[in-house]
Amino acid sequence: MNEQELRSMVEKLVLELAGSPAGASAPAAPAGSAPRSAGEEGGCLEDITQIDLRRQYLVEHPKNGDAFRDLKLKTPARLGVGRAGARYRTITMLRMRADHAAAQDSVFSHVDETFIDKNGFVFVQTLCTSKDEYLTRPDKGRRFDQANQDIIKTTLGQNPKVALVVGDGLSSAAIEANAADCISAIQAGLKSYGLESGPVLFVKYCRVGASDHIGEITGAEVVCMLVGERPGLVTAESMSAYLTYRPHIGIPESKRTVISNIHRQGTTAVEAGAHVAQLIHTMLEKKASGIDLKL
Repeated sequence: MNEQELRSMVEKLVLELAGSPAGASAPAAPAGSAPRSAGEEGGCLEDITQIDLRRQYLVEHPKNGDAFRDLKLKTPARLGVGRAGARYRTITMLRMRADHAAAQDSVFSHVDETFIDKNGFVFVQTLCTSKDEYLTRPDKGRRFDQANQDIIKTTLGQNPKVALVVGDGLSSAAIEANAADCISAIQAGLKSYGLESGPVLFVKYCRVGASDHIGEITGAEVVCMLVGERPGLVTAESMSAYLTYRPHIGIPESKRTVISNIHRQGTTAVEAGAHVAQLIHTMLEKKASGIDLKL
């Protein structure tokens, strides 16, 4: 079987999954349908991950399809995926494998250096020397060597009121998709409260606990760290903001305030940034964070 015959076979399969007979021309795909082939010599299949799972309903002959579609609009969970006998349909299995691949890519890839430079972030790195070490030694992702400690001290100064930090965490895609807009919104919000945040650190191979070492090094009153969340099958672009008042090595996790699920389908980056700025202002007034903070 040559390449052209293989391409033709794949195109026919995708058209059949979309509900069109083999050999038929491919009209524009409606929302929630299976992807169509480009149908041209040298073309390629459409990206299956662009289908909105909230609008994709694959159950044949439903008893109350309209009600189920309304339910699906409220969640990206894999509901109403239909079946082929006792198994998932091919389009459902392919989408799950595609989303899983995207999650893996996000964990094992690095934030682009041009992204760091473009946003003027100051680069530092934890004790980890590789992605593999970062994944297997979380303790090293929470500490800095002397050279990086010196950069942190020079960048943030001593006893800053607010220290803003961006860490790659477990999702480079989350940082590249959300961090710049979120930081801009935080800085604008802080400015409205008469607060200056100074330069922004970027931490490579970063765990949340790195903010405690930063707090101990600088004596910062509040450290706000944006970090990529562990990606799942719904999105690989979810980011969280961890805010800690007077962080130091050994501080309990309960002393942190967290805003999670920052992404385009959850809390948007700009909305989260405005909320973070408000929280920082409140923390400075109340001198507390986490369970000690009474909102």
